[in-house]
Amino acid sequence: MSGKPKLMSQVKQILRLHHQGKGIKTIAKALCVSKNTVKGYVRKADSSSLPIESLLALEDPVLEGKLWPGNPAYKDERYEQLKPHLAYYCKELGKVGVTRLLLWEEYKTGNPYPYSYAQFCYHMLQHLRSGKPSMVLNHKPGDKLYVDYAGKLLSYIDRQTGEEIKVQVFVACLPYSDYCFAMAVPSQKLEDFIYALSCCLKELGGVPLTLVPDNLKAAVIKANPYEPDINRALEDFANHYGTSVTPTRPRKPQDKSLVENQVKLIYNRVYAKLRKLTFFDLPSLNKAIAQKVREHNQTRMQQKDYCREEKFLADEKHTLQPLPETSFEIKYYREHKVAKNNHIYLGMDKHYYSVPFTYIGMKVKVIYTRSLVKIYSKADPIATHLRNHRKGGYTTRKEHLCSHHQYYKERSPTYYMQRGYNHSETLYRYMEALFKQDKYPEQLYKTCDGIMNLARKTNLEPFTKACDIALEHQNYSYKLLKQVLENRMTEYPEEPVIKSLPSHGNIRGASSYK
Repeated sequence: MSGKPKLMSQVKQILRLHHQGKGIKTIAKALCVSKNTVKGYVRKADSSSLPIESLLALEDPVLEGKLWPGNPAYKDERYEQLKPHLAYYCKELGKVGVTRLLLWEEYKTGNPYPYSYAQFCYHMLQHLRSGKPSMVLNHKPGDKLYVDYAGKLLSYIDRQTGEEIKVQVFVACLPYSDYCFAMAVPSQKLEDFIYALSCCLKELGGVPLTLVPDNLKAAVIKANPYEPDINRALEDFANHYGTSVTPTRPRKPQDKSLVENQVKLIYNRVYAKLRKLTFFDLPSLNKAIAQKVREHNQTRMQQKDYCREEKFLADEKHTLQPLPETSFEIKYYREHKVAKNNHIYLGMDKHYYSVPFTYIGMKVKVIYTRSLVKIYSKADPIATHLRNHRKGGYTTRKEHLCSHHQYYKERSPTYYMQRGYNHSETLYRYMEALFKQDKYPEQLYKTCDGIMNLARKTNLEPFTKACDIALEHQNYSYKLLKQVLENRMTEYPEEPVIKSLPSHGNIRGASSYK
């Protein structure tokens, strides 16, 4: 009886033959066991509180418990003394520098009959295990997408500098089929996180009902077990794709245990297989990662007759929501006051964008993406611009300026020549000759403004004559035209000047050509 216990089916044979009146030797010979073994089980059955008929009717595990009750360790008086303090010891174990050995030394101080160190550790471990049971979750197809970053980094070599560039590895999985996705990104910043997430959904070919990220800063602004504050860009991403965001509880990796397990598998099936290869850019590294992840998804799972890819394609892919038609762009939100020059200043680009002049001095909301800048006053859209990254530059729309500023912005030689042509042909020729001078354009623009002002205040005929006089004398200025008009020089016909040839001896007469 000191050896390994017999199977309960064989024990029942011993008890049945004993109940039929068979002797010890006969039972031992019939069942090929020792006489002492037969004696031991018969003795245990006789000492039991139940008759043999009842023992034979019990199921095997129950019968084994009746015949082998084991050592009642938890009825020990020492355990009764230790039990109330186990919760305290387990809590103290989480503090800095506290070890099981230190707690055991404190426990045995003043205790005349303490447990040994091994038994003390055993009871603490049992208490920890019983206090944190795990639950089996039943996942629905297309319901969730777990996302996380691997703790260990990958790298590639910069061809130009030879520097080793470390990169983060984004990992995601669908819990129903355990289908995995992984890719390397430069960092865990918001832009890289959103980009990796969009690539993941594109690879899956659909959108799950909810995204389950960790409490990283790119996803959660302020962690909370019940109502975490989601990053606004991630909320915009979820709204664009028609899904929701349900972060895990802080410091509770079991909430996304499947993706945690995927990270371990990625270490084994991606990291380990790429360890001897050298990459010189991020795209080539991601291409290799995608190939290894594809092989991982096509590897048959243990204790199952299918692989992750087969499960995903057969039962889950068709349950995902369709992808949106347009790609997502991260939106940034700002609030600015419109300056006196009816522009707002976007600090990220160090660039100015125009707003209708009627909103000068008012606060407006600015929403900008990688390609567009949209400006709102309360709920009304008032301006839209293509994003410009030229530092210190201005993006201005003509209709946003007041009439005076529009006129000022429109000034050019062509503009003034067109206005001169609309007035008269003479003024057009005068303007054309004016701009042929080698002078600074702004100075000529002011001269033209003065000339056009004279044209508005003067009748057509005298003004045209004044222009002819100026053209004849090749003097193109506002002052000359003003003096001619003020002195009424246009009212008197100008006598033609007859110029005689100078007299000198180098002139041939008509006789020289006969």
